[in-house]
This record gives sequence, structure tokens and C-alpha cells, in this order.
Amino acid sequence: MINLNGNLVEDNQASLSVTNRGFAYGDAVFETIRVISGKIMFWEDHYFRLMASMRIMRMEIPANFSPEFLEDEILDLVKENGLDTTAARVKFSAYRKEGGYYRPATREIGFIITTEELSEAFYLLNEDDYEVELFKDHYVTSGLFSTIKSNNRAINVLGSIFASENGYENCFLINEKKNVVEALNGNLFLVKGDKIKTPPLTDGALNGITRKKLLEIIKTLPELTLEETSISPFELQKADELFITNVITGIQPVTKYRKKKFVNKVAKDLLSKLNVKARLD
Repeated sequence: MINLNGNLVEDNQASLSVTNRGFAYGDAVFETIRVISGKIMFWEDHYFRLMASMRIMRMEIPANFSPEFLEDEILDLVKENGLDTTAARVKFSAYRKEGGYYRPATREIGFIITTEELSEAFYLLNEDDYEVELFKDHYVTSGLFSTIKSNNRAINVLGSIFASENGYENCFLINEKKNVVEALNGNLFLVKGDKIKTPPLTDGALNGITRKKLLEIIKTLPELTLEETSISPFELQKADELFITNVITGIQPVTKYRKKKFVNKVAKDLLSKLNVKARLD
């Protein structure tokens, strides 16, 4: 079952018009959300990021889109699909209603919620080989627009194809200033000694929910120094650790970039703290 504009329908019976603006122009935003045993992880952060994304896209936010209303819509679907006692991945998409060309005929929106089961309730550390490379064919543009999750993910798609064709697990994206911004599917953290760096949002990094939670955690640890600062490609091979964060995986350590191999000591410690934060949220 999926939720299409507040109605629960069979996924094979749900349909969108071929002139849907999310399809025609990428005029849509989305949130990927983790639900554990009927509880949405970090829901407040997801909700406010969704609202911010819709405002940046100049969408008209419905009056009934309160945190409580959207939470109920998500959890009703999770329960309907029998995922309320396990872990689930939820995608909430909001699209501008059809009409017009580049200039919309309306700012009103529709929404779709889908779910799928996850194998693990909380985050586990994946210590398998995980080699990455730079994707340099196209750039992320620095600025506010790149911080939101819009439906235009062409760079991520092309980078994923590049990674698949060349035997990499992931790629790092760079902006027009040649700074490393993020991975294809998450934010980047770099560890060197007692210092942790992550690219700032002004460089074009996604305003990730797990990124935000890790920043909160790291700021409480006196043994680590945190910097939100630009990262050059040169720094990647000088790092002790590199890891990628997103709400589904949690923390994914990078084991190799070019000729450099990395450890995962800090990543392992932070993952345990992230699991604690998720349980207490």
C-alpha cells in the first residue's frame, strides 16, 4: 500500500499523470525517513527540513501539514503495511500540482508516501571493503539550493553509474570551486588526528539529518575538535579516516581512496553514540 494524497491505495493501482510536475520538471522534494517499531527517528528534524525545502521551492504548504498530521499519515501507512513492529524506510515526496510549463499554474502540492522493510532496527557498522573515488564529470553548485532534497538528482545518478562501471562503492562529489562536498548518498566526514572536518552547507553539502546529529554528538566530546570547513581533494589522502553518513546507513566508513587505506576507530565510536541518540530521541 502507498499513501497518495491522504488515501491508502494498492501500489499497482496508484497512478500519476504524465504531466506531473515532479516527473516533467523535477518540481518536487522528498524526505527519506527511518521508522523503528512505529517510531519515527528524528522526526522533528525531518519535518522542519521538509518544510524548509518546500519553502525554498516556493510551494504552498497546506494548512493541515502539522507535524502531528504528517506523523499520523506516515505511521498509519507503516502499520497498514505490517511494518509497525520492525524497521522501515519511508519516502515522503511532495510535488507541485500539474499545470503550466516552467512557470507553474499553481503552487498547491500533492504528496506520496511509500515504505519498505529494513533488515536492522538500529545501525550496524559495515566493515567490508568500501573504496571510493572522485566524480569529476559534473559539479554540485555551492549555495542554498543544493542543501535540499529535490527530485533533480541527475549528478547522483550519473555518479552512481560511474561508480558501478569502475568498481567503486561510492563517489565523492565536488563543487565548482573544486572542493569536496559530499558522497553520492550522504555527507562526508574527515578525521585527522583529534580533528574532524565536514564540508559546510555553504559549499553545497546536503543539510543531512544524520550530519546534524553527529555535529551535536561531536561537540560534546572534549577529545575531538570539530570544523565545518571546505575540504580539498588533496586532504582526502592525508586523512586517518573518512566516513559517509545518512539516515538509512548511519555511518559508512571508507576503507580505501586511491592508494590510501583508512581505519574506522572514530567512526565505530560515533556509531554507538548515534544509536544511543536514536533510542533516546
